[in-house]
Amino acid sequence: MLPFLQPRAVGLLNYERLVTLPQTGQALRNTAFYLLGLLPLTVALPVFIAILTQDLQGRWRNLYRALIFLPLIIAPVVAAAVWRWLLDPQFGLVNAVIGAFGLEPVRFLNDPNFALWSIVWITGWKLMGFSTLIVSAALSSINPSLIEAARIDCASEWEVTRHIRLPLLSPTIFLLVLLTIMVGAQWTFTYIHVLTQGGPLDSSTNIYYLLWQFGFGSLAAGWASAAGMILFVGFGVVGLALIWIMNRVTFHDN
Repeated sequence: MLPFLQPRAVGLLNYERLVTLPQTGQALRNTAFYLLGLLPLTVALPVFIAILTQDLQGRWRNLYRALIFLPLIIAPVVAAAVWRWLLDPQFGLVNAVIGAFGLEPVRFLNDPNFALWSIVWITGWKLMGFSTLIVSAALSSINPSLIEAARIDCASEWEVTRHIRLPLLSPTIFLLVLLTIMVGAQWTFTYIHVLTQGGPLDSSTNIYYLLWQFGFGSLAAGWASAAGMILFVGFGVVGLALIWIMNRVTFHDN
């Protein structure tokens, strides 16, 4: 990292050391956990909310929009600071509610069993409004004559959703899945850095945070570069596979 030092070729040594490092395996497992944990919050729940609230009118529609989009406009560092207070084991609102039921306080950010789940929830809560916005826009673009024709044929609301809305939403759903898998772990970086710093015991770190620690924590530029290349190749392959699947299973209205 020092500008006056001459670079020295080491071949694949950085890759060999990286793959044998215990923190790398832990970070990769946590990255997979983050991605799988975010999918219900950034895909399934927004689709359900958007369909359920599609026909809301008047002030209820405005109230819904304000509640669902509020997390989206809060700066990530501010959101992290608010959740730090909410989840505080002594003075947090969440533990005050838990204590009202006679239960012991939960150390959400300091217990290895809860830190990972807490970061997943905070990241998903922040992104839920963004995903709902995209799904709502896609729902508005569906040709209303298709739904009217189905209702004239006495189709139930579930049948309209099952056979018209969900198939026509499939490109949007796959787009959200693609976004979550490709950049979901990156979206957790701010919350990991502010709330847990990857701990306790590396239980909440992921491959992006590990890369940052190599590059800017220990100034191991070689290891950081190797981790970046592994990320680029790994997520590139996954992205191409997802695009290939999306082109074959999604349904488009002509």
